[in-house]
Amino acid sequence: MKKQKKLRQTKSRRTASMSPRQLDFGHIVLICIYGVTVFFMIILGCLCLNKYRSMKKTIRDLRQRRSGVIPRVLSQDSPPPSPNVLNIPELPEGTTESPLQRQQTKSSCRFPWKPPLQVPRFTKADLNLIQLIKAGREGVFYKGRIMRGTCRGHSLVTCKIGKEGITPKQMENEVSIMRKLAYHKNVMQLLDWNTAEEPYMLIMEFISYGTLRSFVQKHKDELSADPELQSQFTIVSYHIALAMEHLRSKMVVHCDLALRNILVSRFPWEVKVAEFGLARDLTRMRSRRSSRKKQHKERVPLRWYPPEYFRNNYYSFKGDVWAFGIVLWEMQSFGTLPYPLLNTSEQVVYNVCAGYKNTVPSTCRPEIEQIIQDCWLDPYTSRPSFKDIVKILENIVESDGDYVDVDNQRILNAEEK
Repeated sequence: MKKQKKLRQTKSRRTASMSPRQLDFGHIVLICIYGVTVFFMIILGCLCLNKYRSMKKTIRDLRQRRSGVIPRVLSQDSPPPSPNVLNIPELPEGTTESPLQRQQTKSSCRFPWKPPLQVPRFTKADLNLIQLIKAGREGVFYKGRIMRGTCRGHSLVTCKIGKEGITPKQMENEVSIMRKLAYHKNVMQLLDWNTAEEPYMLIMEFISYGTLRSFVQKHKDELSADPELQSQFTIVSYHIALAMEHLRSKMVVHCDLALRNILVSRFPWEVKVAEFGLARDLTRMRSRRSSRKKQHKERVPLRWYPPEYFRNNYYSFKGDVWAFGIVLWEMQSFGTLPYPLLNTSEQVVYNVCAGYKNTVPSTCRPEIEQIIQDCWLDPYTSRPSFKDIVKILENIVESDGDYVDVDNQRILNAEEK
């Protein structure tokens, strides 16, 4: 018993003597960790401060270089500047820079880690709006002329001005999609834009004759009397299909394909698909189901939408194929509103889901009528792709080009001579 008591006493002494040492070692480790953390925070703060000062100095130097003008002090004899006059520094000799070609930036002094805000390259004052082309859901299209200089060599342009309530994010989404589409002969080309301040604007290439819907409505009598009308409509349909196939190759769904959103530069050889305000880039979406279920206030063109959208809130490339069939029907009916006997949105949705379709005019050629019916097949998996439609229309255009209408009586008279 005495031996066990002695062993316990010795163990307690050892633990008592060792615990302060262990406690001191733990304190030392924590102090070292805190010290290293504070040291790195000080270094990071110094680096951020140095970066902020260098950015501020660089921006100040750039402003001085771009302005090239030293502010002068007005003398007592000089009249005060008018509040309605904007003093713009003159450019150096030999430069042809225009408001649309300037790219100025301004920095935020409060938050140096944020990217600099973009100053608009142009405003509404830089343009002379000549004629209204069309009023869309999100903006108004005008024929315009640049007041000073050019925009990528264009003096006449098509200008889209966003309506009230349109956010910069919506305009930037349209800009990003049009930039992704790059150049295509049947797609409206974006030249410049202003999403930094209201009114938000897009500058696009100039189009001579406005929308295809207004064109066929205005020239209905002339077109109806033309024996080559169906061949011309086929050529227009072919170019629209080429544009939509280009969108499919870029994984972009238009979501607003209609006759009013196709512009005419030279009928029937130059038509361009425009208005990408509702377009969606599928590479940036997790699902192909429409995101408009959350944005219930956003208006969509119901008369051009397929039945699967109303049933399952689903819109894909085959939805654009359905709208392409509506566009062909609009051309054949000279710009008539689809489902003309239905007055309300509820009636349109109910009848489309029930399988009701527009009646194709009797003047339509059989090949185009077949394409229209194929575009309206339900379910959507039965519809052709734009690649198939392009091949079909290309064969029809080539077949029309192989045969030319001539006056048989004139040939007989020539043979008799």
